[in-house]
Amino acid sequence: MRVLFLCGLLSMPALLACEAADMTPGASAQTGGRVDGTRAKQLVAEGATLLDVRSPSEFAEGHAPGAKNIPVDEVAARAGELDKSKPVVTYCAVGARSRVAAASLRASGFTVHDLGSLSAWPR
Repeated sequence: MRVLFLCGLLSMPALLACEAADMTPGASAQTGGRVDGTRAKQLVAEGATLLDVRSPSEFAEGHAPGAKNIPVDEVAARAGELDKSKPVVTYCAVGARSRVAAASLRASGFTVHDLGSLSAWPR
């Protein structure tokens, strides 16, 4: 138990650095980064996959038009359902799950742009 706790503490600076990099304005197109709603909508119009990583019940209550639903805890296992040649725009309810999903997909070689919250999607 102590080992896991220490590993968590030791990895915290790296996690924070990754999060800071993800939030950098103008992140490179190769890695994606955090995007605002207008840019996310433009990316989707240009062919990006819009990925809602909330639960199926949350998705059923409402989602952005054209979004595909893969819950965050299934993203790694179901990444094969996504086209790696197209960018992916992730979102969730608040932004925490979309950040986790984006990191997982980036580690698998996807170009990912994280919208964060569904509320950021332009109506």
